[in-house]
Amino acid sequence: MPASRRPKPLYQRGPYSLHRRPGRNLEIVWYDTERKRERSTSAGTADVEAGKLALDRAFLLSAGVRHCPTCHRPWEGEASPLLADVIADYLLLADGKAGARSARGRLGHVIGYLADRPETRCADVDGRWIDDFRRWLLAMPVRAKDGAVLRPRSIGAVEGCVLQLAAAINAAPGQAAQFRPEQPKAVSRSPVYRADVKTLAAMFRFATAEPHRLNLLRYLRFAVATWARPDAIFDAGPAQWHSAARVLDLNPPNRKQTRKYRPKVPTARQFVPFLDSGEAFLTVGSVRASWGKMRDELHLPGEREAGEKLIRRSVATLARKRIGEANWRQGEMMLGHVKASISDIYALPDPANLGLALAATEAIIEEVEALAPGAFYRNVTANGRPLEVVEGGLSD
Repeated sequence: MPASRRPKPLYQRGPYSLHRRPGRNLEIVWYDTERKRERSTSAGTADVEAGKLALDRAFLLSAGVRHCPTCHRPWEGEASPLLADVIADYLLLADGKAGARSARGRLGHVIGYLADRPETRCADVDGRWIDDFRRWLLAMPVRAKDGAVLRPRSIGAVEGCVLQLAAAINAAPGQAAQFRPEQPKAVSRSPVYRADVKTLAAMFRFATAEPHRLNLLRYLRFAVATWARPDAIFDAGPAQWHSAARVLDLNPPNRKQTRKYRPKVPTARQFVPFLDSGEAFLTVGSVRASWGKMRDELHLPGEREAGEKLIRRSVATLARKRIGEANWRQGEMMLGHVKASISDIYALPDPANLGLALAATEAIIEEVEALAPGAFYRNVTANGRPLEVVEGGLSD
């Protein structure tokens, strides 16, 4: 009896096809030329769109420079792939990994540039092509969602796109970038403005003035207490908080560490109640709008001088004077610039490890609270002093 034909696939890419299985997850089927037989694997999901993504990943992971079946040498004269396809495949494989969001934004500018030159192939992207791209992107100001011009685009931001493009091309099988990106230090200008305690307090007063600014207030608290980068603050969740050790892991579970290392840090006592209750974590992915209004009202510097990373830079500067140069290694570990060698999280708050940085942070918070009551304490008395929990009730 002849074998029944397989139904038409739900999706196909190259030799890989996606099929339904009654009552089970979708199946990915392909013909293995080496074993000379059909093979299959589960897509790990019954959802068609998720199954397509699983098939795409299987196809891309199997792709490589094609070889002659006789001599096993790479085919000569193999056509260079379209740059748009290489970028799409790179973003597909990067999905869910650390840095995927920033990679998508940077390569989005390259896709925009390709709109007028869709047939560009990887082999076409040489130094001259990159120089033209740099000039094109540098001439485009940074705009808000409504189209309003926010600021000129920096050469550092442009070079970030070039670096990301080189990574995408180099990740494609058999391809290598034919241009040399500039090193970040050569094209970036580090902001020099730092906020003092009075300015930090003014920022907290702005955030506490209106209930709808709650996420801005949460951001300010989180940034001052942990010295964390903005992306780490937006990614943070309850699973990262070790209450017994009073240590916060700034790197979420299952997230691979990148060059911008996210450390485990001891947490200021004023911030602990918010972490224990879950009120420390943001419910939005950006505070850009409220941050901009705050910057305008407080007359903070424009451009990158007073962006969301200002808190990290300012608290580190304030703490450095208190910790002292001899112990500044603790500050570098708080910032993630140096990896801590301590394996026991209970030992992190010790003065010999990160305890001096913790004490400096708590002192800064107290000074901010004195100028902006309610910045860190939920309740304050009529004379502005914080209410503290004691056995049997509240006391000032």
